[in-house]
Amino acid sequence: MTREQKYYKGSLDGKAPLTHDPLKDVRARYDAIVIGSGLGGLTAANILARCGHKVAVLEQHYNYGGLATWFKRRGGHIFDVSLHGFPAGMKKTCRRYWNEAIAARIERLDSIRFDNPQFRLETIFTRDDFTRLLVEHFRIERARVETFYSELARMDFFSDSGETAGELFERHFPGRNDVHRLLMEPITYANGSTLSDPAISYGIVFSNFMSSGVYTFGGGTDWLIGEMKKELARSGVELFNRVEVEGILVENGQTRGVVANGREIACETVISNASLKSTVERLVGESHFSSAFAAGVKAVRLNNSSTQVYMGLAEGESIPFLTDLLFTSTRERFDSPSLCDLHGESRTFSFYYPKTRPGSTRTTIVSSMNAHWRDWAGMDEASYLANKARLEADTVTALERHVPGIRAKLTHIEAATPRTFEFYTQSPQGASFGTKFEGLRYSMELSKEVQGLYHAGSVGIIMSGWLGAANYGVITASKADGFLRSLEKVRS
Repeated sequence: MTREQKYYKGSLDGKAPLTHDPLKDVRARYDAIVIGSGLGGLTAANILARCGHKVAVLEQHYNYGGLATWFKRRGGHIFDVSLHGFPAGMKKTCRRYWNEAIAARIERLDSIRFDNPQFRLETIFTRDDFTRLLVEHFRIERARVETFYSELARMDFFSDSGETAGELFERHFPGRNDVHRLLMEPITYANGSTLSDPAISYGIVFSNFMSSGVYTFGGGTDWLIGEMKKELARSGVELFNRVEVEGILVENGQTRGVVANGREIACETVISNASLKSTVERLVGESHFSSAFAAGVKAVRLNNSSTQVYMGLAEGESIPFLTDLLFTSTRERFDSPSLCDLHGESRTFSFYYPKTRPGSTRTTIVSSMNAHWRDWAGMDEASYLANKARLEADTVTALERHVPGIRAKLTHIEAATPRTFEFYTQSPQGASFGTKFEGLRYSMELSKEVQGLYHAGSVGIIMSGWLGAANYGVITASKADGFLRSLEKVRS
């Protein structure tokens, strides 16, 4: 029986009982409380503390980082949950809002490969290299490629033309399903967007990656979150884990605190790094919002979830360098909804060689597939366990096509499903990519409904991923800082 299966029906009631008071050292009042410790929440907390505000972060899990986290298993295995890759802009964000030591660990991936019935190729995922591939391999006129890039560069998330990503591709590269696959498939894995989603949800993310390739953190997420905790301590942020926030207190249309682990903690402003829907419907309650706003949030669609298979090689075992990130499929033609199929033919493999953690000799491989909550939610226990075992077996078989003999080198295999993500993150339906694009408006306008209430969670697809999450934390912190300073002026 798996961890989340054992506790699934009981949700949080199934977690191990606390043996100490996680809030023993909590203050009675803060300027700002951040609910959740994903990269958006942690970045917002660090900025607000640097601005001189008293800040606390309340995290329900024992680990910090949200999906930017890791876990350990017997045999010396350390698995990163989402250290797959992000744009070069993460270096600038970390340098400015964290520190140089963190920014210096951001390194470009050496290789990204595609292997499917339509094409097999390798790239470093830069604009120049993608242009080369489109012109030389796919025989697209260079002028057409440059026109496509130029249009993407003009996109911003305040100006939705109404065009879908599929319509965008068909306008620039009509009838070229192979080109659509090259352009869309990696972004679908990055943020869950499909051909039917707004073109801007594709274009902005793609343009960010095209600046200079795909990057990752040398040292792994355990090192990263450790360094972030040190920086947060230097800034004066107080961190509390194993703390369940039951509600956000609102009085006369303004936040006044939270209820956490059964006690009230006062504050002037609350930044929720939780799901948008959970924030409005569970933590605050719809009665504190206008009927139109509450109805709008209710209508916001959740994005899809994911499955992952974590595979660890035995101590002393290794594999030759193949690539850092492999997009592989046996599906004859590209169809973005099919990437979520329960018995899907498409998956990514992220290879974490010893170089990922300098000084380590261990290799891990993480396979990811997009998934629908509905396919996994209704399974009884026997079906659920059987499908997890099938997912693990199918994944190893798919991996063996690229790394012959890998099965004999693996000493740990473990699968995560949308139910796993729902249990550990509390995101409704395990929506690891947050909401669809329409959620962005409601996320950004929370404070118009309840003064002092802000959101830094994954919304609008664009804000998904590490860079988007951190930068949304920056945007949210700026708003919260302005609100707190306005209160200071009134009081003075």
